[in-house]
Amino acid sequence: MSSVLAVIPARGGSKGVPGKNLAPVGGVPLVARAVRACRAARLVTDVVVSTDDPAIAAAARAAGAEVVQRPPAIAGDTATSEAAVLHAMDAYEAMRGRPVGTVLLVQCTSPFLTAEDVDGVASAVVEGGADSALTVAPFHGFVWREGAEPPVTGMGGIGEQTAGGHGVNHDKTHRPRRQDRPQDLLETGAAYAMEATGFRENRHRFFGRTELVRTAPSRVLEVDDPHDLARARALAPLLDAAPTALPRRENVDAVVLDFDGTQTDDRVLIDADGRELVAVHRGDGLGVAALRRAGLAVLILSTETNPVVAARGRKLGVPVIHGSERKDVSLKQWCEEHGIDPQRVLYAGNDVNDLPCLGLVGWPVAVADAHGAVRAAARAVTAAPGGRGAVREIATWLLGEDLGGTSA
Repeated sequence: MSSVLAVIPARGGSKGVPGKNLAPVGGVPLVARAVRACRAARLVTDVVVSTDDPAIAAAARAAGAEVVQRPPAIAGDTATSEAAVLHAMDAYEAMRGRPVGTVLLVQCTSPFLTAEDVDGVASAVVEGGADSALTVAPFHGFVWREGAEPPVTGMGGIGEQTAGGHGVNHDKTHRPRRQDRPQDLLETGAAYAMEATGFRENRHRFFGRTELVRTAPSRVLEVDDPHDLARARALAPLLDAAPTALPRRENVDAVVLDFDGTQTDDRVLIDADGRELVAVHRGDGLGVAALRRAGLAVLILSTETNPVVAARGRKLGVPVIHGSERKDVSLKQWCEEHGIDPQRVLYAGNDVNDLPCLGLVGWPVAVADAHGAVRAAARAVTAAPGGRGAVREIATWLLGEDLGGTSA
């Protein structure tokens, strides 16, 4: 099966804004904002950050992306984004052993990119049959250019050239009303999608039938200089979705739980025969039962293949996916199979292998003793540690202190 690969070029050597791709907007580095938007997109299967900078690589991994080391030859000021994307595609296919069907170029200099924008360009190619696509926004301004106006040919002769400025998208002798002018669309620079074979053949992002995917003009901002960065930081409280302090039942359709370190205290006891034993919290079981009675879908998702995980799932009456090498892929497939919007999923985890899932869902949650990168990526953090009532605490967020009045 071919992949829908999002590539985020993020080199370390920015001159306009030093360290730009790590600059925080709304408390989140620009590169991490781009990764999160891609991870949350319905159609994207994999996210790669192409960089030559170790700090950017670390931030990208913490946000849930894979990293491709960009060679110096395509990391300089004159290197094109296309060169970085082509290199990342080859590196990804070598790593994963499966072909790229559609590739996205996503710019982390557009801090207010949304998952809907990413899905829009991806859908135009994957589902709409376009060869390429880009995000655009309605534009109603009159564009001027300095210098002499190009000669105008009319009645078989050449018109007189005039010095000064001239209109580009309008005749300066005629000022039609907005509603009487053709609709101009501005390329936002945020997201592009290309059918992979055509992109490799043409080696540029616009070929064949190019679809225009509209986005909100209020979100169009490219960070190219310190003033742009200052504006982005000022706008973030207005344009970023203000998170509810804690999720409620009306915000969530499904609860997906990591096992080790989330439903346990992350310790393993091994007997003389090599059998593993873990301790779980009775209150967590009560919480899971209440979530199920309230009509929420519940899933246990674990990297480990362990009979203990399966036994716990049977005890709770909850489906289990374990032995998953790519938990985020398993989670996305489960959501598709059950018709659940990932933005209405609460995922609870504790360690770095949970980061891709946290970037996929609308309600990423960390237990109190989670790894620092996990707490940083979470929208909410429990007061209770993993294996000591954290799941029950999550159930009280959704259902109230009495767990919805259900009986155990």
